[in-house]
Amino acid sequence: MALGRLRVRLKSYDHRVLDEAAAKIIDTVLSVGSKVVGPIPLPTERHLTVVQTSPHVDKNAREHFEMLVHKRLIDILDPNERTIDALSNLDLPAGVSIEIKM
Repeated sequence: MALGRLRVRLKSYDHRVLDEAAAKIIDTVLSVGSKVVGPIPLPTERHLTVVQTSPHVDKNAREHFEMLVHKRLIDILDPNERTIDALSNLDLPAGVSIEIKM
């Protein structure tokens, strides 16, 4: 069974953990014998939250909090059944969200 391409999307708040997970996926796929394109860094989502420090008195006293979501894209070309089995049995670090599209 030859699929066209598997597209793996990774998301994490910490870029070091994300790069570690991407390297682990690439090593696994290359050991099985499939071709890999990536990891391609996608634009980082930036969520900014502004909170007033004093609720009634000082309008200009505010705190800014920022949350960054880092993303990577990995394409696996011509995957076989061994590739899919290896990816399903892979143990990724905590804090990494993974989406696999066929």
